[in-house]
Amino acid sequence: MKLLRVLHSVRDQHPVEVISTFLGAHSVPKDTTADAQTDYIINDMLPALVALKEKGEINPEFVDVFHEEGVFNYEQTKRILEAGKRAGMDINFHGDELHYVRSGELGGEVGARAISHLEKVSDEGMQAMSKRPTFAVLLPSTAFILRIAPPPAKKLIAAGVPVVLASDYNPNAHCLSLPYTMGLGCITLGMTMEQALVATTINAAAAVNRADTHGSLECGKAGDLVVIDAPRWEHLIYEMGDPPIRVVFKKGTLAWGKQTQ
Repeated sequence: MKLLRVLHSVRDQHPVEVISTFLGAHSVPKDTTADAQTDYIINDMLPALVALKEKGEINPEFVDVFHEEGVFNYEQTKRILEAGKRAGMDINFHGDELHYVRSGELGGEVGARAISHLEKVSDEGMQAMSKRPTFAVLLPSTAFILRIAPPPAKKLIAAGVPVVLASDYNPNAHCLSLPYTMGLGCITLGMTMEQALVATTINAAAAVNRADTHGSLECGKAGDLVVIDAPRWEHLIYEMGDPPIRVVFKKGTLAWGKQTQ
């Protein structure tokens, strides 16, 4: 709850919108069990979250669980996600990363907005995800650093699952560069440059319920854009490690760089 309070407090202090997620189920404390922790999250943490939200102290939009062997299993994850949904949050969870645990199938069952990782997703999971559809948030930097097989981006796209590329910035994958992530998406996941662009713009916005206001340059949407110093937009990906970004605009206002004539 402390982290949610911090995120809520800084949302008006930075030009980039802050969208917070409740991840009370990322690990199981050593002094308890996954079943007991599941009950604690549902019976104690979520009611406390709702109370703080009603007071205007926090505003999480998504509920998340680390659905993985040795952490939270299918039924435990389902219970937490459905409880979070009843508490007014949409579902966006970790799944099918290190082991196949039927996260794609679970996402389809609970109507998830998005699932992250999906290195081990099955064909059946892809079909389940295509129903709502549930967005596949792929994190190529994580697979690259862990030296595991990357998620099947091309198969997901062919199955009708919208794909998002994200950096997964965390202590394990210290990557803040979205252009580098796009490059990894093309090189390690086999995506085209056009697919990588869609995955980091309109699909990314849609995965957090912002496609009506963000993710593309259209009349009535936020004026969020980058200006590059290159003959073609593909240089944003092609110039790996040193993208030719010169100016960044946020809501039509210069946020980074220096305007020149």
